[in-house]
Amino acid sequence: MAVARHGSFTRAARSLNVSQPTFTVQIRQLEEALGVRLLDRTTRSVQLTQAGREFAPQLERSLRDLTALLASTAALSGKTSGHVSVAALPSLCGGMLPSVIAAFNRKHSGISIHLLDALGVRIPAMVKSGEVDFGFGSMQKSDPDIDFTPLFRDRMHAIFLRGGPLEGRKSVALQDVTAFPLILMNRDSTVRTVVDGGLASIGHFAAPAYEAAYMSTALGMVKAGLGVTILPSSALDIEGAPDLISVPVSSPRLDRDIGFLQKRGRSLSPAAEAFLQAIRRSRRSRVAFAAQSGARM
Repeated sequence: MAVARHGSFTRAARSLNVSQPTFTVQIRQLEEALGVRLLDRTTRSVQLTQAGREFAPQLERSLRDLTALLASTAALSGKTSGHVSVAALPSLCGGMLPSVIAAFNRKHSGISIHLLDALGVRIPAMVKSGEVDFGFGSMQKSDPDIDFTPLFRDRMHAIFLRGGPLEGRKSVALQDVTAFPLILMNRDSTVRTVVDGGLASIGHFAAPAYEAAYMSTALGMVKAGLGVTILPSSALDIEGAPDLISVPVSSPRLDRDIGFLQKRGRSLSPAAEAFLQAIRRSRRSRVAFAAQSGARM
């Protein structure tokens, strides 16, 4: 294409920053590889052959496509464009992640985020199948195909109506919570796994009074006076529910590790890596703010 534009081997080689002998060899190798002559050379000029004239438009389109591809790849590596799919626990999708996505979009407007809320038991399978770039949740058991990187520990809280016998406590023993009808998440939830383990440790094996698939449902039941629920701190947002109180569960303390799930041996795209780092920074900021607030109090 350089020869076609400049009509000279010398000028074409100069435009490509190669020596003329090297350029001549490259042209010869191209013609040998294609099995046709592309250029007619004389001592005074160079012209495209018939085959060359037919080949040039196709090659021009290919070069434009390649240039566009390289520009797109540069945008991806520069984290200015891309697509990220993340599977996360419902408590995270309804808690910290929306604000992280909003802040991320302001900085990386060319990167789209696809957030799928999924129960903890499903997230590892979604990561392994490649349905999502990475998962954000907890691991109930190790998996040789999954790398799990803990980010923070999520503490379980008891949530009950204001004005009841549990009000005024800074924490509440799990045994005391069992004195009330229990409203627990269903058995596919990682929250339920943690709570069941705590109940078993104190010898409480009775079935809950109610089971809920969604945390909003459990909170609604508490508001209706049907009992007490136990939910993770990462999901708690009861500022708009002044009739509810939330306190940490103790004796035993109920926790779950929250972190990132990534398929072992698979690298993240620059866009996915940027979003993952945004989640990390957001969590560190929340911890720092909580520490400062505690110091002021």
